[in-house]
Amino acid sequence: MSRTNFDTLLEAGSHFGHLKRKWNPAMAPYIFMERNGIHIIDLHKTVAKVDEAADALKQIAKSGKKILFVATKKQAKQVVADKAAAINMPYVIERWPGGMLTNFPTIRKAVKKMATIDKLTNDGTYSNLSKREVLQISRQRAKLEKNLGSISDLTRLPSALFVVDVMKEHIAVREANRLGIPVFGIVDTNSDPSNIDFVIPANDDATKSIEVILEACCAAVAEGLDERKAEKIDLEAAGEAPATKGKRKTTKARLEKSDEEAINAAKAAAFLKEDEEA
Repeated sequence: MSRTNFDTLLEAGSHFGHLKRKWNPAMAPYIFMERNGIHIIDLHKTVAKVDEAADALKQIAKSGKKILFVATKKQAKQVVADKAAAINMPYVIERWPGGMLTNFPTIRKAVKKMATIDKLTNDGTYSNLSKREVLQISRQRAKLEKNLGSISDLTRLPSALFVVDVMKEHIAVREANRLGIPVFGIVDTNSDPSNIDFVIPANDDATKSIEVILEACCAAVAEGLDERKAEKIDLEAAGEAPATKGKRKTTKARLEKSDEEAINAAKAAAFLKEDEEA
């Protein structure tokens, strides 16, 4: 069964491409016809491509890996933020931080800085600072939150990138290509699909169109996460007894070792005391 259908996409306006003079010839296989100077996307191909992308995304989620959603254009920002947050995936909807993937350790440092500010605020370290200094720190924290708050859980490079408007997010696509990270993208008739691993030909300017496609893809990710959770529970149920037994044995060995170390330490202390008294 398809995750979306022709009528739903048609209703959302996913078939509207760009003006004929703005087209990218590489998108020719996905164009159905031209009407009033505007290219019309073949929605039968879009349905097939959405299914293909959704299945791949489901497998990535099932293996416990992260998918980074990217959309900095006005029409897509809120939709992406809502959908990605609902499935607990990281997303970028403000400006793409250059080098976010290719210079990932630096981005992680900035995220850690945010956590450090929170920690120092909570333990009262900043209570001795002047109002001006506190204001500067809180402004810095707010700026970091705005740009990087949505990726604070991303401790390692994502396993895939989902991009809305591959032309606008060309820097993100280029970084992913360089690192060999697969890219899923909603591609309009004015864009180049050659750098995209999973092309979803559709209107990337209409909020409704973006929402319909994201809904299908995020539902697949949610399925993958649920299956992973179910498998984990089954494995734990099946291997509970031996795992606990092994754990108990390890703990016992650790206790015996720590006892031995304590005895040795006491012996050494007594020996040093005797030495001093002598």
